[in-house]
Amino acid sequence: MTANRVGESTGGVRGKHSEHPSRARSPPESAQTRLLQLRRTADDSTTDRLFLATLRIRIPRKLWTGPFSSLHPTVRLEILNRMESGAGVSVSDYWISGSPPGVWAREIASYSDVIAVDSLAEVADGCLYRVTYRNPPVVALYRRLHLPIQFPLRLQGGFIRWEVVARRSEFELILKHARAADPNFSIVSIRRRPLRSHLPMLSDAQKQLLDQAMAAGYFAVPRGITLTALARKLNRSKSGISESIALIEKKLFESVLQPNMALT
Repeated sequence: MTANRVGESTGGVRGKHSEHPSRARSPPESAQTRLLQLRRTADDSTTDRLFLATLRIRIPRKLWTGPFSSLHPTVRLEILNRMESGAGVSVSDYWISGSPPGVWAREIASYSDVIAVDSLAEVADGCLYRVTYRNPPVVALYRRLHLPIQFPLRLQGGFIRWEVVARRSEFELILKHARAADPNFSIVSIRRRPLRSHLPMLSDAQKQLLDQAMAAGYFAVPRGITLTALARKLNRSKSGISESIALIEKKLFESVLQPNMALT
């Protein structure tokens, strides 16, 4: 896949620019109501729990994805990843519906928080774009909590579906942040699970490797050590470490995503 920079393919784009509810139905369950229900069903004596939730949040207008997706409510966006690109700056790959390739590049580049846009390739009924942008506040929150952002993130019509996997104390802080960004945000789904129940699935060697990788900062956000450096530190091959960590992650996520802990 060959990347065509917007500056080359579209002439150097680097611009800036600075239901009424039914009376017959009861109002939808609020995020606060869902959280109170969760607290009632949770074991308050156990704080070491893993929460898995999907939040629906209106995107702040100061982020380019907010006004862009509001202006084009039928357009679908998926944020596929995020990489650091200097102080306060990130790079992400976006899949955006609509063709031909690059059709949205000039418009995206016109928002004030966007630094650069690359049109990469046509995929299915949309196109991949690589966008360099100033970090939204949620990046600093996740970095402070040492949590990975769950990708892909799906956006449409001015809203984002935000997937959360966090311990209870971290989950509360994420909800506080979501409420500040959108007081009317909603909790689409939520589950809880004792964190300790995932670890027996791992062998002693896997538990040891997980502890070593976490202590070295491999799972920190941003990552504190590369896979190559971690392998060298543990005196193991890079391919062996990569395969072992992938297996650990697979076991943990399969355990986390089991449906039998859903809250209704």
